[in-house]
Amino acid sequence: MNLELVIDANILFAALIRKGISSELLLHEELHLYAPEFILEEFEKYRELVKKKSHIDNPLFNELLRIYNEKIQFVPMEEISDFIMLAQDVTPDIKDVPYIALAMLLRIPIWSNDQDLKDKQNSVMVYQTKDLIEFFIT
Repeated sequence: MNLELVIDANILFAALIRKGISSELLLHEELHLYAPEFILEEFEKYRELVKKKSHIDNPLFNELLRIYNEKIQFVPMEEISDFIMLAQDVTPDIKDVPYIALAMLLRIPIWSNDQDLKDKQNSVMVYQTKDLIEFFIT
């Protein structure tokens, strides 16, 4: 089963910080992932914190970023700009606007463990990691 998803930054950071189910799912061949391009800036902004928490060095961090760049299609903000206002109207948290806008543009669900994003809007489907485990691991 192939599944396209918009992935939020918290899932990516979790996969970087600790090896576990999120990192395993992220690399699953049947998942096709998209993210707003600004996430790359977030990775650079928090590079030292992520390295410290994950106990990885610069070469390994760079390798993981390279792998994520191959796995995830990063979409420039100007491509989702037509959906920003609509996303602002439905999101429970302003930080989620780019993810909802991208999901609306592509007409696909979001992968996020944010319970409010899942429960407090009904414009886009939200899958949590536990949902994806049921699809791909069990």
